[in-house]
Parts: sequence; C-alpha cells; structure tokens
Amino acid sequence: MVSNLKPGYKIIVNPVAGRGDGERVIPQVERMLSGYGLDFDLVRTERPWHAADLAQEAVAAGYDSVVTVGGDGTANEVLNGLMRAKQAGAGTCAMGILCVGRGNDFAYGVGIPTDLEAGCQALAQGHRRTMDVGRVVGGLYPEGRYFGNGVGIGFDAVVGFEAVKMTWLHGFPSYIVAVLKAVFLYYKAPLVTIEYDGQIITQPSLMISIMNGQRMGGGFMMAPEGKPDDGLFDLCIAREVSRVRIFGLIPHFLRGTQATQEPICTERARRVVVTAVEGVLPAHADGETLCTDGQRLEIELLPRQIEVISAGLGQRPSPIEEDVE
Repeated sequence: MVSNLKPGYKIIVNPVAGRGDGERVIPQVERMLSGYGLDFDLVRTERPWHAADLAQEAVAAGYDSVVTVGGDGTANEVLNGLMRAKQAGAGTCAMGILCVGRGNDFAYGVGIPTDLEAGCQALAQGHRRTMDVGRVVGGLYPEGRYFGNGVGIGFDAVVGFEAVKMTWLHGFPSYIVAVLKAVFLYYKAPLVTIEYDGQIITQPSLMISIMNGQRMGGGFMMAPEGKPDDGLFDLCIAREVSRVRIFGLIPHFLRGTQATQEPICTERARRVVVTAVEGVLPAHADGETLCTDGQRLEIELLPRQIEVISAGLGQRPSPIEEDVE
C-alpha cells in the first residue's frame, strides 16, 4: 500500500505459518485492510526471531500498532520485540493478531477473533485492552523470554512437541492425536518443587500450567476463569496419575472442569518457581520450546504492560475454533 504518510499499522507476516497459509492469505489481508481504509505497511519474516526484530524496529520508527499474521509462535516473537523496545526505553505500541496458525491460543486469551475476516474487522474497530505479560527465566533462555498466553511444564509441553511434528494433521485435531501419543510417551512424572507466592508443593507432577490466558492446544481450557489483565497467573497442577486416569481427565480439560477432579490443584499467583528434584522439566512458552530437560524455571507476571487490539464485548470466539484455511 502506497502512502505519503508513515503507516499506522506494521503488518508482520510469517509466510510459513499454518503450513503456508501465512503467504496465501496476504492478498486477502491487504484487500480487507485497504477496504477498511487502514494505513499499513506489510513485511514478511525471513528467519527465527525476525518478527521480534521487526516489531522492535517498528516501535522505534513510530508505528501506532504492530500486527502479526501467523500463529502463537509469531505472536510470541512480536510480543518479545515490543517488550524489548519498552525495556530499552524506546516506548511501545499496540499489538494486533490476525490468526493463521495451529492453535491460536494467544489470540483467544485476549479476545481476538481467530477468523481472519473478523480479525481484520477488529483492527478497523480499534478496540483496545491492556494485558499483563509473563516472563520466564531458565532453560534455553537464562536471560528470560516473555509470553502472553502461558507456560506449560511436563505433559502439555510434550503434547506441543508432538503436535509440531505432525505434517498430516492441522489445527485442533493435531493436538488431540498428540495427547494420545503423549499418554504413552510421558506418564512418569518428575519430582518437583513448586514455589508460588510463599507456598511450596513438592510432589511428582505430571503437568504444571501457568496461565495468563485461558486455553492451550487449540481447545484445552487450562484456566477457564483466566483473565490476561487481572495481575495474577492461574495455575493448574496435576500430580502423577495412571495412564488410564489421564484418559479420564482429558474430557474435563476440554470442558474446563478439571478443578473438580482430585488429582488437580488450581491456584493463583504472581510469581512461580519450578525446580526438578528428580527428573527433568520439558517446557514451552506460548507453544515455543523453553527446554526439553530443564532443571529450574522462574516465572513472574508483569502487570498491564502492552495494549492489544481485540474484539469488542460480545464478540469473543468460541472455545474451539477452526484455523484459517
């Protein structure tokens, strides 16, 4: 789009997101945004962490908003770029997401429609909300990595690792198959110590989810009451159980009723430290690998850090959405 003025929206497209959907939807995105009269500049990512660099540069260049076209991983990179700019004193700008990914859980958690057309409409309407941001230190990121939706340690991290390997399934079905595989791959829980806001739990923990949003894996409601602007994480901790019991818990996670089940502990906290006493910690942040054999992760919540462009009231997507094709 040609303009004599500095564009208000920096559109950062991951062309390989959604098995190539990122590239395929570019003409549609350009047509819809132009139809709404939005002033934008579009660029494609070319390598890992390029989206973070582009977002940081967009802040320095004075853009009003940075919009990611991709999945949770691309959104996480843009979030990290915006937070790096803020921490460097360069200021910040609003963040938008147009969903073209596998799970789109980051977007769901902040009320952004996962339908592409509805997402463009939300950008045009310009409704904004301020969100909290998480920061995790450990594993591959001793200097820290920011996240918007959540950190998963243990079983749900292994599910994510398995889902990424699949080339024959896409979206929520890939996570369902990955869950079934993980039941047989990861059923012996590490002995861990979980410290949160003055409390300490030491037990074999199959899964520890530290949520700023609500959902992981495209449909598993890890924190059905989670709010990304309340200043607290929602924790979901599952102790070690049998493989048969894991199968029995899956429907509860789909409905968000797992807190009623005896192996599950739910808490709220602003800071969490997880340490492996025996075994190791596989973990992810917003679906991106933090470690496969970590020993200690420190997670803190930073209240009200950035603005996100979301849908207005009454336009929240349903718990399980289909990906953009």
